Amino acid sequence: MVGFSMQPYGIQSMLKEGHRHLSGLDEAVIKNIDACKQLAVITRTSLGPNGMNKMVINHLDKLFVTNDAATIVNELEVQHPAAKLLVLAGKAQQEEIGDGANLTVSFAGELLQNAEELIRMGLHPSEIIVGYTKAIKKTIEILDEMVETGSENMNVRDKDEVITRMRSPVASKQFGQEEKLCSLIAEACIQVCPKNPANFNVDNVRVAKLLGGGLNNSLVVRGLVLKSDAVGTIKRMENAKVAVFVGGVDTTATETKGTVLIHSADQLESYAKTEEAKVEELIKAVANSGAKVIVSGAAVGEMALHFCERYKLMVLKISSKFELRRFCRTTGAVALLKLSQPNPDDLGYVDSVSVEEIGGARVTIAKNEQGGNSISTVVLRGSTDSILDDLERAIDDGVNSYKAMCRDSRTVAGAAATEIELAKRLKEFSLKETGLDQYAIAKFAESFEMIPKTLAENAGLNAIEIISSLYAEHASGNTKVGIDLEEGACKDVSTLNIWDLYITKFFALKYAADAACTVLRVDQIIMAKPAGGPRPPAQGAMDED
Repeated sequence: MVGFSMQPYGIQSMLKEGHRHLSGLDEAVIKNIDACKQLAVITRTSLGPNGMNKMVINHLDKLFVTNDAATIVNELEVQHPAAKLLVLAGKAQQEEIGDGANLTVSFAGELLQNAEELIRMGLHPSEIIVGYTKAIKKTIEILDEMVETGSENMNVRDKDEVITRMRSPVASKQFGQEEKLCSLIAEACIQVCPKNPANFNVDNVRVAKLLGGGLNNSLVVRGLVLKSDAVGTIKRMENAKVAVFVGGVDTTATETKGTVLIHSADQLESYAKTEEAKVEELIKAVANSGAKVIVSGAAVGEMALHFCERYKLMVLKISSKFELRRFCRTTGAVALLKLSQPNPDDLGYVDSVSVEEIGGARVTIAKNEQGGNSISTVVLRGSTDSILDDLERAIDDGVNSYKAMCRDSRTVAGAAATEIELAKRLKEFSLKETGLDQYAIAKFAESFEMIPKTLAENAGLNAIEIISSLYAEHASGNTKVGIDLEEGACKDVSTLNIWDLYITKFFALKYAADAACTVLRVDQIIMAKPAGGPRPPAQGAMDED
C-alpha cells in the first residue's frame, strides 16, 4: 500500500512548513498579556527609592547590579514580541526624559493585567482600547490641572531649584545618597549650561570612575579628566596653548612602501641624521607657534618625544577618538591630521593641564576655569566597579532630568500623591460615562493604585492601610498628600519637598497607555520558522560610546 501522507489544509497550506500560528483571545491576547505581566513583575520591585536591586548577567558575562529599569530591560534580551513592545516603550521614555522607564513598564503591565480581567468578564479588546484611550486623554487633562503653581518659572542656574526637581529621579536610584549626588550633578550641569538652556547637551557632563574612597570623596572638575598619564617627564603646564594631532607624533612614513638602498656607513649615518633633523624641525615649528602642550591621537615616537622634552613641550596621548573630540571641545583646539606647524587659529587654550594621582590611578586633568566652558566632569569614587556603575547611572538620570527641566520645568507632587489623585478623579469620571468603556476607565483608574502599593510594599509597609488612608486624605481635599517612606505614614508632599517633573509623568503614562493598547490590538501571532545558518559574529568590545 502506498504511504498516505496527510496533506496540509487551511492556514497550514498557505504558509511555509515549520511556522507557528496563534489566534483568538486565549492563545494570542492572553498569552501576550501574560508575557508583559512577567516583565512588569520583574521591574515593579525596583520601583521607587526602596526598590530592590537586580543582578543581571548578560550574554557577555558582564554583571549588572542595579535597580534602574532601563538597564534591566535592556540587558534582559527579551524574546517575546509583546513584551518587547513594553521594552521599547521603556527605552523611548529613557531616551526622551532619561527617567521614568520603570513607571512606564510597570504601569503598562498593570494596565494589561486589568485588561485581562475585563476580557474574562466578557469585554472585547476594542472596547477596552476605546476606554483606555478616553482615560489617558482625561488623565492628561487632570495632570495639567495638578501642576504646582509657579513651578513653570524656573532659573535653571539656581542650584537649589535644580536640586528640588532632581531629587526624585536620583533618590529612586541611590536612596540615602541623593543629597550629595544632586549637588554634584547640579553643579556640573550649571557649569556647562549654555545661554539658551534648551540647547543643553547631555554629553557635556562626563563621568570619570576611579576605584577607592567613597562617594564623599567625589568632586566636580571644570574641564576634562583623562584616565591616562602624560607621555614624557613634563607633568604640569599652566596657561598653555594646545596643539592636537590626530595622526600621532612620529617620524612620517610614506604612504606607499619604499625601499632605500644604502651602500656605505656614511650614507647610513647621513640618512639617520636627516631623519633626526626633519623631526626636530617639525617639533621646533610646533614649539615656535606658541604651543606648550601636544596632544596625539596615536603613537608618540621615541625620537619625537626626545625633541618634545628638549623644547619643554608636554605630550598627552588620547587614543579614543571620542575623548579626542571632547578634548578639542574643552580647549577649543582644531585637530590637525599630520604633524606640522599649526596656525594660531588651530591652537586651543587650557588654564592648566596636570597629572594627579587619585586613589592609585594617575589621571590627567585639563581645566578651563574661565567662561565658555563646554565640558565638566564628575569624578566618582567608590569601593567596587558595580557601585561605580550604579552611581554613574544615577548621575546619567540626574543629567537627563536637568535637560528635561530646561525644556519644561513644571512639577507635580511626588511620592504617589499625583497617582492617587488621578485614580480618584478618573473613578469619578468613569461613573459619568455610559457604555461598556466605563469599566475600562474604572480599571485604568485602579491601575494607578499600583504605584503607591508598590512603593509601600518595597518599603515594607502595609500597602492596603497606606492606600486607604491616602484615599481618605484626598477625599477630604488634601490633594498633595503622599507617602513618607521613612516614617511609613501619609504626609503632605510640600513639607517633605518631594516633587516629580510633570514632563516625566506625562510621557511615562502616555507611552505606557500606548504600549498597552498596541498589545491589546493584536489578535493573531504568526511566527515564521527561524532562519537557520551560521550566527553573525559577535561584536568586539567597543569603547564607552
